[in-house]
Amino acid sequence: MKFFCIIDIYVKVENYMRVISGSARGHKLKAPEGLTTRPTTDRIKESLFNIIAADMYECRFLDLFSGSGAMGIEALSRGAKKAVFVDKDRKSVSVIRDNLKATKLEERAMVLNCDTALAIAKLGTLGEKFDIIFMDPPYNKGFIESTLTYIVKENILADDGYIIAEQSQGDEIPMIPELDVIRVKDYKITKMTFLSKAEK
Repeated sequence: MKFFCIIDIYVKVENYMRVISGSARGHKLKAPEGLTTRPTTDRIKESLFNIIAADMYECRFLDLFSGSGAMGIEALSRGAKKAVFVDKDRKSVSVIRDNLKATKLEERAMVLNCDTALAIAKLGTLGEKFDIIFMDPPYNKGFIESTLTYIVKENILADDGYIIAEQSQGDEIPMIPELDVIRVKDYKITKMTFLSKAEK
């Protein structure tokens, strides 16, 4: 398996996304109100999950900067064994819980309402390992470098797992010695960078 990160924009809570495939296919998902979150569009989400579809079944999925929780919920709908959602915004966490309840996927989910660094440290202490880690931080704020560093420090990425990071086209992935970039997928104004543990 490998590793990535993603970002997009929604404006009002009455805007909806949908679950694209799996047990919850077609369910509408709420998006948090305001511009503090950037849910991944259905088009980009569908493209991403087409790429990683073979890795979904029974995987352990970590959704960082979760926003609406759409990415982790899509993973659960497609057969992920477990998904952990992390967001420090209370309104976003409330929306995530509502979306999990609506899709009847809450039994395989954990939701952490705290800072990403604190969440990663907690998961590391618990000995958690993830096959796929998805990051959706604000663009061009330096969160990718710090988050990748925390992930490496706490060793929460499975040996054959990967990270997915969505970025703006102008944002570069920092050099982290313990991680290798294995793929970059471009989408007009955004791109997804896939990283895995560096070969020793």
